[in-house]
Amino acid sequence: MVLNPGGLLFHGRRFPCTIGRGGVSDAKREGDGATPAGIHRIVGMLYRPDRMARPTDWAVPIRLGDLWCDDPAHEDYNLMVRAPFSASHERLRRADPLYDLVILTDWNWPYAERGRGSAIFMHRWRRPGAPTEGCVALRADHLAWIATRIGYDTRLIVRPQP
Repeated sequence: MVLNPGGLLFHGRRFPCTIGRGGVSDAKREGDGATPAGIHRIVGMLYRPDRMARPTDWAVPIRLGDLWCDDPAHEDYNLMVRAPFSASHERLRRADPLYDLVILTDWNWPYAERGRGSAIFMHRWRRPGAPTEGCVALRADHLAWIATRIGYDTRLIVRPQP
């Protein structure tokens, strides 16, 4: 998968997508809203079993209480955690459909450098052109199509924008 100004290219198809409000960055930091440049491995997939069928045999259901730690000072920074959790976090089981299907990248994972950024996912977009907090977002049907075709060697390549 290659992300460039024309969208996301995967298996010979181009998909419109949105990126972080901070653009693409070679120096990603927590809270800057940027999508990190680089070659990112796909390391997991999460889905809402109450809203959709399991997309692949390796997708993991999002349960009530699943969170993602985004607190650079916490030992579980950039890891999935469970409620109750007192440090800063993002709720994975959201009321809106943005995280009904989440593809996890290896940005700053599994050994996170504090403050370098967390929770860089591929997920559903709010609407065309609406920026993310640093993730790559796509239309729901495009995300689902991509999810079923991800292989062990699939990479998300994010190039700096001119």
